[in-house]
Amino acid sequence: MSSPLQIYFIRHGETTWSLSGQHTGRTDLPLTPHGEEMARELEPTLKGINFSLVLTSPRLRARATCELAGLGTSDGKAVQIEPDLAEWDYGDYEGLRTVEVRKFHPGWNVWEDGCPGGEMPAEAGARADRLIARLHELTGKVALFSHGQFGRVLAARWIGLPVAQGQHLAIDPASVSILSFAKDHPRRRVISLWNATAGGCVCAV
Repeated sequence: MSSPLQIYFIRHGETTWSLSGQHTGRTDLPLTPHGEEMARELEPTLKGINFSLVLTSPRLRARATCELAGLGTSDGKAVQIEPDLAEWDYGDYEGLRTVEVRKFHPGWNVWEDGCPGGEMPAEAGARADRLIARLHELTGKVALFSHGQFGRVLAARWIGLPVAQGQHLAIDPASVSILSFAKDHPRRRVISLWNATAGGCVCAV
């Protein structure tokens, strides 16, 4: 009998812009040396998990985290690139910090206002919904290597909340979260683990 779907969402390790607070969407930054070490520290946690599928964002920082965490292959098969796992597209605000955007757009909140030249909240949510629909047809444990902002969108939509509610979910670099189903209500989607870092308990639930 196949096991219920469990989605392991892994945010990429540290980059120079995650340190500085600059919005990083399409810019293809590498991991910092510390970010690489953070990714390697995920390997002991993830290596004992039998993933049926491993997907990664096209961005270098996510792909590098996947490889350094020991999931460069899945049962001998290449990891699949999933465009829908890319970070929120910040458009004209790419590379800026929130405080800088608010100098010319007072009160700006990406969760409500989106980004000119990039994605609006509804568009990021539609992307998450499309990915969820695909994943919903699967069973077993699936690993997703992606980004902080999009991870928060995905988690909100997984449990049926509006995109804007994702702003209440903190997610650190090189953290692991699990989206699954309630044991006593197998159709009820839940967040069974959130923002666990290396050394924390990331056991199957």
